[in-house]
Amino acid sequence: MNRKATALDVAKRAGVSRSAVSLVLNGRGDGNVAKESQDRIRQAAQELNYSPNAIALSLRNQRSRVIGILSDEVVVSPFDGNIIGGADDIARSRGFVTVVMDTESDTARDASAIETLLDRQVDGLMYVTVGLKPIEVPPGMLRVPSVLANCYDAHPEPQLHHVIPDEVTGGREATDHLLHMGHTDIALLAGSSDSPAAPLRVQGYRDAFAAAGLTASEGRIHMAGWDIDAGFHGAMKLLDGVSPADRPTAIMCANDRLAVGVALAAARLGLNVPADLSIMGYDDETRIADTMVPALTTMALPLREVGRAAMTTLLDALEGTDGASKRTTKETMVPCRLVVRESTGPVPAR
Repeated sequence: MNRKATALDVAKRAGVSRSAVSLVLNGRGDGNVAKESQDRIRQAAQELNYSPNAIALSLRNQRSRVIGILSDEVVVSPFDGNIIGGADDIARSRGFVTVVMDTESDTARDASAIETLLDRQVDGLMYVTVGLKPIEVPPGMLRVPSVLANCYDAHPEPQLHHVIPDEVTGGREATDHLLHMGHTDIALLAGSSDSPAAPLRVQGYRDAFAAAGLTASEGRIHMAGWDIDAGFHGAMKLLDGVSPADRPTAIMCANDRLAVGVALAAARLGLNVPADLSIMGYDDETRIADTMVPALTTMALPLREVGRAAMTTLLDALEGTDGASKRTTKETMVPCRLVVRESTGPVPAR
């Protein structure tokens, strides 16, 4: 049987001292070990399949090195589950493990779920939601270092740091892409009005027009919902029986499922995408955006990055690193990313 790797083995492979290995893998490398050396240590530890003894670490540090994550329904969401995936990436890289509880969107269970996690001696807590939304922070989250991911404190004076996507900039950059291709008659299927994200994306749409010296037509903004059938019916209202001169040359959608519906409507009406109509999505949902025909140009929602940034914020606060001391606000905005594929093209000649 092969001998289990030790911290000394990692030190030899990385070309550093054993104490440096201990500092980095115990989460105390920043400020004590050069960034390049930290990277070599983590790489060596991965190659050797080495991890510190969690029980020994807990005894020395009087910590469990466990982070509790409470979600509304993220655990059963294949898309938003990337938030937890990103958070777990960071936790594992810094010697922590995560324990996740899901309330299935029953907010009445929030407080008891937090207490359950605290009873397990977690060192910190994270609250994660499907879709951007305000929440009532369970009081137990104020007893240990805590952070919010993809949601924010509904209290007038926020008590916890939150990490969310930059929805306004995402909406603006999606619109900019279409404007730069020559489109000025752009319809927006904007989701539903009860979603905090929807008006932010609409604001980005308006901002892009204003920056281009144009006025966005309020008649082209439709709160259509979020599903494929909403996209289909919304697009049919915009396109069916409308002369080429009067129909929009591009339709921007608040999510990729709406965009699927728009593409189905275009096919029903015999319109070519993008020669007759450009379609822009939002989310970059796996197995939807990249597999559509034509493949969907979309604004990627940075869910994994939100999880990574939220966990970094939490562990920095827990361990008292320089990153925590430099933060002066209770908000981190993570940029969205434009993904250009085949569903958008130059404005068609009319």
